[in-house]
Amino acid sequence: MPNKKSIRFYKDHKVRALWDEDLNSWWFSVLDIVGAINQQDDYEKNRNYWKYLKSKLKKGESEVVSVTTQLKMLAPDGKKRLTDVLDSEGVEQLAKSIRNQQAMDFLDWFKYSENTIDGRSKKKAYTLIESNLVSDKDVGTVKALQQIHAYIFGGLYDFAGQIRTKTIWKDGTLFCRAEYLMQNLRTIEGMPEGTFDEIVNKYVEMNVAHPFMEGNGRSTRIWLDEIFKKRLGKCVDWSKIDKKEYLEAMRRSTTDATTIKFLLQGALTDRIYDREIFMKGIDYSYYYEQED
Repeated sequence: MPNKKSIRFYKDHKVRALWDEDLNSWWFSVLDIVGAINQQDDYEKNRNYWKYLKSKLKKGESEVVSVTTQLKMLAPDGKKRLTDVLDSEGVEQLAKSIRNQQAMDFLDWFKYSENTIDGRSKKKAYTLIESNLVSDKDVGTVKALQQIHAYIFGGLYDFAGQIRTKTIWKDGTLFCRAEYLMQNLRTIEGMPEGTFDEIVNKYVEMNVAHPFMEGNGRSTRIWLDEIFKKRLGKCVDWSKIDKKEYLEAMRRSTTDATTIKFLLQGALTDRIYDREIFMKGIDYSYYYEQED
């Protein structure tokens, strides 16, 4: 059975997937796909639509039905139940068989996201849990953050793992000026990290520093979790933190970290060795970076 899980987001609709080690491929939930295409969150309506569509496709002798298989996914009642899934080629066939603009828009997103820097770096991020990349003594250091960034974006950005030498802005926010960055990073590295408040304060300051040209949020959230694991025996279940609330809290954190501390505190879990928590964390971390 697959042992890796993924959640992708299309217009804020979840599209869940399971990784099959034997076949070396992702399998995507058909109900999630039709829900994303139809912009429908109601589980029963999506199930009824797929039942109707599957019957219609069978009559037309479509290959979509024949390449559909079943794997266990979490149902709305909280139990794992068999549900129809398709691989990447099957997803493409399904979208084309629906034959409307919404399905074509979904397919463009699906195919594009597989080949973008985000899509490729995300696949690398999934393997971090097996990499033992950051040694215990390096947790919380700038070196550890550079190692994480280099691992995720190596081969995708020329500057992977390298501290920026240019001053950058994002959405009107000016991050630490390049001429002061190295000094600032040394100060942040020396900040205490023995308590929850101290760890979040350090995280907030690293976000303000923004040491890389791109990929700061994704690498720094992993860095934060590494500190939580070492110091508190906890990590963040990022799926419990709403995207808009997180982004707004991070914007406010430059002057007041109260809200981001509240969100992180409510999402802490002691399931630090749980693959599902880790995979969801990567999925949501990348989701936070997607433009609406």
